[in-house]
Amino acid sequence: MQKVIRVVEVAPRDGLQNERALVSTSTKVELINRLTAAGITHIEATSFVSPKWVPQLADAAEVMRQITRKPGTVYSALVPNTKGFENALAAKIDEVVIFTAASETFSQKNINCSIAESFDRFAPVALAAKEYHLRLRGSISCALGCPYQGDISVTAVADIVRRLRDLGCDEIDIADTIGVGTANQVKEVIRAAAQEFSIDHLAGHYHDTYGQALANILASLEVGLSIFHSSVAGLGGCPFAQGATGNLATEDLLYLLRGLGLPTAINLDEIVRTGDFISRAIGRDNASRAGRALLAKW
Repeated sequence: MQKVIRVVEVAPRDGLQNERALVSTSTKVELINRLTAAGITHIEATSFVSPKWVPQLADAAEVMRQITRKPGTVYSALVPNTKGFENALAAKIDEVVIFTAASETFSQKNINCSIAESFDRFAPVALAAKEYHLRLRGSISCALGCPYQGDISVTAVADIVRRLRDLGCDEIDIADTIGVGTANQVKEVIRAAAQEFSIDHLAGHYHDTYGQALANILASLEVGLSIFHSSVAGLGGCPFAQGATGNLATEDLLYLLRGLGLPTAINLDEIVRTGDFISRAIGRDNASRAGRALLAKW
């Protein structure tokens, strides 16, 4: 029986967090509403981190208050600590996302603590998420390479997967934060992660820095992965990883899946229009090749 592919849209959070010019709350709300209307069922909507660290997402609570929620859609947010959890709970977030790294150096640069300390911070957040019956997702940055340490061992990734599993995560993301991963490497990492956690609840989050994101999607499909992150118009990067260009564009992912005969119930045309909307709204080029090609035909 063929697995159903799930697309997790990360543009409202991961896509916009790195924009220098502040994006208006109304634009963020319209982006999320357009994504929902197009059939996206899992949206990484915002982040409840300190505005000092990510000023672009300082309006997290207001965004969540204004969006039009669609029944059955999961709206998630990054939550670094108990204060963030309290704010996320008040904003009626459906899924709490905690984030660590497979690289000690990146962990220090990104969240100012060691990997071990990050788990100490997340433990009360994980307990609270379970207490309030919220989904808990763990994200592993630099799972395929680090801008500071270089290569990351497969055993290091598997160890983080195991620790996130033991923390109670319902889903775990394997993130190629700087986009250096290649197909065979992705297969090796996914297979190792699947020894520690059900592959049905592992997700691939691939950046396209070296143009390998779609190849890595194909490799992941070959070993049984069925959950993928993407960002409309290819928005995003990582403010703490130099050279980490945008995420895989949702338009490109959907075009690939359609060609493979893997339906998602997401309206590709509406996603293309949404990518055009947000690109124009924030004054930047649309990074989606499929999106640009389809727009040129209309």
